[in-house]
Parts: sequence; C-alpha cells; structure tokens
Amino acid sequence: MTSQGSLGEFGRIERFFRPLARGFAGALSLTDDAALIAVSPGQELAVTTDAVVAGVHFLASDAPGDIARKALRVNLSDLSAKGARPLAYTLTLALPREVSDRWVEGFAAGLAADQDCFGIALAGGDSVSTDGPVWVSITAFGLVDAGRMIKRSGAIPGDRIWVTGTIGDAALGLAMIETRLSGSSADKEFLAGRYRLPEPRVGLAAAIARHAHAAIDVSDGLAADFGHLCMASAVQGIIEAEKVPLSPPARRALQTDEKIWGTLLSGGDDYEILFAADAEAGPFLRQSALETGIKLTEIGIVTPGAGESAILRADGKPVLLARAGWTHS
Repeated sequence: MTSQGSLGEFGRIERFFRPLARGFAGALSLTDDAALIAVSPGQELAVTTDAVVAGVHFLASDAPGDIARKALRVNLSDLSAKGARPLAYTLTLALPREVSDRWVEGFAAGLAADQDCFGIALAGGDSVSTDGPVWVSITAFGLVDAGRMIKRSGAIPGDRIWVTGTIGDAALGLAMIETRLSGSSADKEFLAGRYRLPEPRVGLAAAIARHAHAAIDVSDGLAADFGHLCMASAVQGIIEAEKVPLSPPARRALQTDEKIWGTLLSGGDDYEILFAADAEAGPFLRQSALETGIKLTEIGIVTPGAGESAILRADGKPVLLARAGWTHS
C-alpha cells in the first residue's frame, strides 16, 4: 500500500463506488442515508453478512481486486446455500490512512468484475479509517420464493448428502503460500487461486431451492459444517471419506503425506455447498450439475439420530481429526 490519495472519502465514493450502484435503482445513486429494496409478492429477502480481515481471511499483500472479489464471493456462497438469487449488497470498508486512491480503484474494479459475473449491484455502505488491518464487511441480499429458503435444519433420515466442487483446496493453497507445504509450481498456483478466489455456486441455487431439505456453505471446514447441519437438523449424518471430491493437486498432496487428510477435511475456506436431499432427487441434481458445469458429488447419507456426524474410512472407522474446523474465537 502506498501513500494516502487525494480524493478523500466523498471523492472516492463519486469516482469508484457510485458506478457500482447503477444496476440497482434502490441504491438512489448512493446519495441518501438508506437504500430501498422492493420485494415482489410471493418472494422474500434472504440476508447474510460476512466480513474478511487482512491476516485472517486474506493476505495483506493480495491484490485489492482479489480482496474485493473474495469479500463479495463469500457472501454469494451463503446466498447460494439458501437457494437465493443475488440482488444487491452493502459494503463497509475500513482502511488504514496510508491506503492510496490507486488501491481503492483496484478494489472497486474487482467488485465491478464480479457484479457483472454474478448479477448483483451495490446498494450502499460506509467507509472508515482504522489503525488496524484492512477489513471488509459485506451484507448481501437475495431473493427466494416465500417459504422456500433452505435452512441448515430440515434434513431427514434417508436423505443423501451432496457437496459441490472439491474440498480442501483453499487450506492447501494457504499452506503452500506460507511454505508449510511443498508442491509443483502449477499445483501451488491452482491451490493458491482457490484460497484467494473461491467460486460461489450461484448456478446451482435454483436446484438447491427446489430439491434440498437442508444446506450450508462450507466455510469452516467440511467436518465442522457437516456437524452444524446435522446438529441443526437433529439427525445423524455419515460421510464416506473416499467419496469426498478432491482436485488432482489435492490428491497429489495426499499421496505425499496422508496426514493432509486433516487439513483437507477441516481447513476451511472452501465455500462449497453441502446439502441434504431426497434420494429421488439424484437424477435432477446431476442434470443441473451438467447444465451449469458445476461439479456435484454424493458423499453420504442421513440416518436417525440426534445431531451426530461422522466421516468414515473405507474400513468403517472414523477419520480422526485434531480439530473439526475453523472457529472465530
């Protein structure tokens, strides 16, 4: 980061952020103290908030555009898990005084790129100075048919457990960035990219809304978030470890060191969608995966229980983890 720019707060809003609000009339061109969000009859707003902080969720040296895109994408991931279509978002940006206008310009450009990609627009927000690290808080709003938002609760015995994408890439990517794990330059580039820029599964939101009984985005690690879903649904869930989808770089890392299983299953930052759906929904879900190009894998089953969860090896024994996943305390 370089020296303080000359535009100031309102100049930055005018130049960098007002253009991001043009796609949403309720933003009122960022000229008022609040935005207006109209919801059509038969629909509801799904609302989620996530913050990212330098040194915790991203590296302070990351490109500002990548920081912006990750901040937006982690919120889009939550909306997708709820079966909601992206509508608008608000932004709070806390920056050290030495951050330059050029940095803010790059940050806004990252938001613009993902707004175009995912069909969402800025509705408002705030910016403040801080003596601490850069942090970004986004509140995202999505539309869902009334009564159809998919909760963590709702899984029932007999449901199958599904997950999008691949698991563990982001945690391995961070380990490689921090030189705690070695690998080829190509594998490091792929895995580090998965850490810096998760892929929100917006394309599957409609299928999830139609077929899922319960869902959660995998932000704190597969094991931990699976446990959250089972606890909220008051069921027992079993995942078969050999069915957990892994990318080729993750498989190569695992072949080198089997202890990496713990990192893959509990490392966090995957931002994939884990959900439970009736067994008969399988063909429809696979068709949706084909149509959207989003990988989707059946990895387990829901049985009667009271909030228990387990990831089992091929021999039926549980995978033992030093920790289930990321916690914020």
